[in-house]
Amino acid sequence: MTGLVIWITGLPGSGKSTIANGIKDRFQKFVVLRMDELRRVITPQPTYSETERETVYRAIVYMAKTLSELGHPVIIDATGNLKRWRELARRLIPRYMEVYLKCSLKTCMEREALRMNSHGAPRDIYKKGLFGHPVPGLSAPYEEPDNPEALIEIDTMSQGAALAAVIDKVAHSFNESVQ
Repeated sequence: MTGLVIWITGLPGSGKSTIANGIKDRFQKFVVLRMDELRRVITPQPTYSETERETVYRAIVYMAKTLSELGHPVIIDATGNLKRWRELARRLIPRYMEVYLKCSLKTCMEREALRMNSHGAPRDIYKKGLFGHPVPGLSAPYEEPDNPEALIEIDTMSQGAALAAVIDKVAHSFNESVQ
C-alpha cells in the first residue's frame, strides 16, 4: 500500500514546520521532507531563480513519490508557491493531501521577525524580499490552492488549535495510512 503524502503549503512564517513537527510527533511514522534542507544539498549557494526552483520542487515531489511507493507516509514541508508543483504531486502520488496554512503577509512577516533561529529558511527572508530577492507573497507570486483537503485560517486560531485541526483531518481522512 502506498503511503500518504501531505504537502503543507503556505507563505514563509505561516507555521508549516510547526505543523509538520506536530504531525510527526503525533503519528511518529512520517518522513518529513523539508525544502530548506533539500535546497542546501541540491543548490548549496541558492539563487532562487525560476530554473532552480523548478529543479528543487520537482526533486522533492519525486522523493515524496518514491518514499510513498515504499509505503512510507511523507510530509512535504515547503512553500510550493506555484500550483504546478503541488498539482504535479497530486498527479503522481495516489494518496495525496494538501494542507494550506492561510496566513496574512503581515502576520507572516511579524512571525519571521520574531524568530530566534531560522528554522532552515533564509534569515530575514522578508527583509531580503523588500530588496528584490524573490520571496513568495512579497516579491514572487504565491498561488493559493484551489481545493486543498484542509484549509487552516492560521490568523484566526492558535498554533495548537491549527495543529489539532490538521491532525483531526489526517486521522479522519486517511486513518488507514497513519495508524
